[in-house]
Amino acid sequence: MRTKCKLSELPVGGKGVVEEIFEGGRGALQLREMGILPGTKIELIRVAPFGDPLEIRVRGYHLSLRSSEAEQVLISVD
Repeated sequence: MRTKCKLSELPVGGKGVVEEIFEGGRGALQLREMGILPGTKIELIRVAPFGDPLEIRVRGYHLSLRSSEAEQVLISVD
């Protein structure tokens, strides 16, 4: 059974698949341009000491996202 959560709620080392990007935020287009699209596998690599930014692995490369951007990404996890 897969559960859904926001990328910002994923534990370090957690993996999932992007289900949806919420359109309300101003960074939704930027997230898509970085390759974060529905159906894409994603892994949370590390979180900075104060929770911002988050480092993720997507499509074979590493990205840093603000926690506010990670709030916009809904993922499904095993």
